[in-house]
Amino acid sequence: MSGSKPVVLFVCVHNAGRSQMAAGWLRHLAGDAVEVRSAGSAPASEINPVAVAAMAEAGVDITGNIPNLLEYDDAYAADVIVTMGCGDACPVFPGKRYEDWKLDDPAGQGIEAVRPIRDEIRRRVGDLVADLVPGRAAG
Repeated sequence: MSGSKPVVLFVCVHNAGRSQMAAGWLRHLAGDAVEVRSAGSAPASEINPVAVAAMAEAGVDITGNIPNLLEYDDAYAADVIVTMGCGDACPVFPGKRYEDWKLDDPAGQGIEAVRPIRDEIRRRVGDLVADLVPGRAAG
């Protein structure tokens, strides 16, 4: 790992839904044991309000998050890069641990469609916490 705690970068194209939910879950489940970053190759102007609502239902507040542009320094600093629906839009940085999570895109979906996406992201983030922070309960 790059420092005293692992750095995880979640990346999707718009950094408005899946990656923001994943970052919210990781902060919620891992606390300060993991440094969390999220970004997009073509960030939206705001977070998907339905993703915000779905996370709020689960007790995770992501209202203060904003979509960020994927920067080389963020990728370089990451120990783990999790991509979500990027395809060729997200660059590959050699020597990094990559996970590609195939998840439905919450964009344009209602809350009923976003809840299962939220729950699947939570499950995967829980597995990631268990892997990165041994002994830490994944909530």
